[in-house]
Amino acid sequence: MRASLVLTILGPDRTGLVGAIADTVAQHDANWLESSMARLAGKFAGVLRVDAPIENIQPLTDALNKLRAQGLTVVVESTDDQAADAEARVLNLHLIGHDRPGIVRDISRALVQRGVNVIDFHTEVISAPMTGEPLFQADAILHANPDTPLDDLRDSLDRIANELDLDLHLEEAD
Repeated sequence: MRASLVLTILGPDRTGLVGAIADTVAQHDANWLESSMARLAGKFAGVLRVDAPIENIQPLTDALNKLRAQGLTVVVESTDDQAADAEARVLNLHLIGHDRPGIVRDISRALVQRGVNVIDFHTEVISAPMTGEPLFQADAILHANPDTPLDDLRDSLDRIANELDLDLHLEEAD
């Protein structure tokens, strides 16, 4: 029997870090299923899901915790690995506009008020093509209940976009 684990790893970025994690996972007959990793402000930040034989969970956890000697913070969590709700309505959100504090707070507040869950979220600050001004850009995959009124959600997000001068697009995924 196998079990699923979610790992979060944070520490100073260096060459070979992903390889060290992958070696540790493979040495314990675990399968690397999915991950998201990035270099943020000189730090390595990663989240990954692995599946491993139940008898290897504790040895794998112990081996991952030994990576702390390399300055890494490692968190290992068991998961029941339930599939996402097949009934969920999948939405894509894209926004871009002048960077300022509060954009993520205001957008996420509107989503929470309507019971919409953020499944994947990527943000960055880029330079405007002509002026070089900082622009905040975000792309998200959202799950909404099938009965969530999309017009209401769009209206709420459009109000925020108008207040913050954002170009915002929300659409159902294909």
